Amino acid sequence: MVKIELTGDGGDKDMRVPFPAKGRKRDDILAEMRGMKAGDADWQHGRTPLYVFKATQEAYDMGRDAFFEFFTENALGAKRAFTSVKRMEDEVVQGALDLLHAPDDAGGFMTTGGTESIIQAVQTCRDWSRARRRDAAHRGNIVVSESAHPAFNKAANLMDLQVRRIPTAPDLRADVAAMEAAIDRDTIMLVGSAPSFPHGVIDPIAALGAVAQRRDVWLHVDACVGGYVAPFVKELGYDVPDFDLGVAGVSSLSADLHKFGFCPKPASTVFYASADKARHHGFEFTDWPNGRFATSTIVGTRPAGGVAAAWAMFQHLGRPGYRDIAARLMAMVDRYKEGVERVPGLKVCGKPHLSIVAFGADTVDVFRVSEVMAAKGWVPGLVQKPRAIHRMMSLIHADSMDEYLDDLRAAVGVVRQEVGSTAKIQATY
Repeated sequence: MVKIELTGDGGDKDMRVPFPAKGRKRDDILAEMRGMKAGDADWQHGRTPLYVFKATQEAYDMGRDAFFEFFTENALGAKRAFTSVKRMEDEVVQGALDLLHAPDDAGGFMTTGGTESIIQAVQTCRDWSRARRRDAAHRGNIVVSESAHPAFNKAANLMDLQVRRIPTAPDLRADVAAMEAAIDRDTIMLVGSAPSFPHGVIDPIAALGAVAQRRDVWLHVDACVGGYVAPFVKELGYDVPDFDLGVAGVSSLSADLHKFGFCPKPASTVFYASADKARHHGFEFTDWPNGRFATSTIVGTRPAGGVAAAWAMFQHLGRPGYRDIAARLMAMVDRYKEGVERVPGLKVCGKPHLSIVAFGADTVDVFRVSEVMAAKGWVPGLVQKPRAIHRMMSLIHADSMDEYLDDLRAAVGVVRQEVGSTAKIQATY
């Protein structure tokens, strides 16, 4: 097991690498960088359970080329200097609002990732709630299912809010009644996932929306994983519950372009169901020598390439292209789930709606199975409740599917024969 440490803390003084004393030739630098990659996980052949998303080689090339067309431009200056970037960003947001059945006065913004989208949604909700209460110091709390992404706790830590995590229902979806019972006069937000990252199930968003309306609280839908694939899977006739901005009671929604939008990183989006809510999203400051400073993201400088590539990917694939990829993806996921459950003792957790699949076992330690799989080069993906092996399937997993399932069956057999072995690995995102 490889222990991964946080970067940027300075490290051991005796182990520090000195700042380069002189420059080096381009070819030498690139050769060393390529050599470094030799020890990385082989994502192109499906060895990673997440992190990388790829549709087709043609789409990959389109996104890469579009990104580098705007390699130098800064999206911070989109309004004043790079009007082409402003146009592309606006069109990405408008297209996504159409896809996600947004009301006519809804608004949205691009960000650099799901965590930033979630943090901004929480900040917007907080400021909107404080304005309604006329209490600029109101602390507030957020009620989420225990399966909600940790980014909500990160947001709460930054803003001194409280998070109440409620155990899931037996089907691993949000327990709507229990979440409503946790609401009090200080609750500002409910959260539903589409889907949840641990189990791949879409929470009962319509039921949560009814609670949000009844209790007059903001409902955020975390569709960072599903936002750009669930609409097309639903069009194909799969059982995908309503989850988007067309659901009554939904106030905001986050969706990552660099997941199943298949755009180069970093690119995400966050949307608000009304202009009244959206106007609390941005940051503005004037009390310094340079005058008005206004941004719609937490970061200042951000790569215009991310905007350009998202626009290009929408234009390249369109609805038919995304729908075709969704069809191929779900056919692969169905085959994967069937293959897992043909291994004696293994069982898929819940009923995943999209491409996240977790599976566990009653008679074998799946964490120990994961360790055996890791020895064969498969990067572990784990869930600690219930104990399960976890993968966010993308088309990069298609070619290695049979190899993975063969290695899985063999690993389960190895663990069944072991006596007294205990898994040392822990679930890590």
